[in-house]
Amino acid sequence: MTTRKTLALNPEAASSTEAPALKKKGRGWEISDSRLDALHDQAREMRRHSTEAHKALAEKFAHADLGRYTFKRFAVVGSAIVDFNCHNLGLALAIDEEGQNDALAKRRDKSLESVGIKVMRIAASDILTDIDGVLKQLTQVMRDRIAERKAAARAHKAANPNQGYDRPKSRDGERSNPRNETQKPRSRP
Repeated sequence: MTTRKTLALNPEAASSTEAPALKKKGRGWEISDSRLDALHDQAREMRRHSTEAHKALAEKFAHADLGRYTFKRFAVVGSAIVDFNCHNLGLALAIDEEGQNDALAKRRDKSLESVGIKVMRIAASDILTDIDGVLKQLTQVMRDRIAERKAAARAHKAANPNQGYDRPKSRDGERSNPRNETQKPRSRP
């Protein structure tokens, strides 16, 4: 009779309190280089042959002044391609086209939300018929997401009071100047 193998933790890994090292493949998502290249090629093709709803929303984003919050079309996030992605907010927009696989889309959304990326789904027909209403809804979601991020930053700062992000101060107590004071200011020709 054969013995059954069971899964067990590596004794060295179980005793270690450090977090495991980030994988170097696929920007930490454990995706092979060939799969990542294929995803980027597919996203490039999707940008070249986008639908009318994508073109309309992309045009609005191009003319809008969103500050530091920009949306990238057909971005590769992990092993998924999202229609629009705002990296600074951790927000992905998914446009629901006619005839797409809803089960696959929900699975992708669940995997993105498990790593902290909020997914907003918009119907393509809504974009084509009432783009101003869609943009108002998107603006509200962006405001909510900014508020969530600020609240998380405040909670992190309260939990870690000794952790600072300021520049190192010089011995005089003032912030150090990155440029040497003896240098002349640069002049343009």
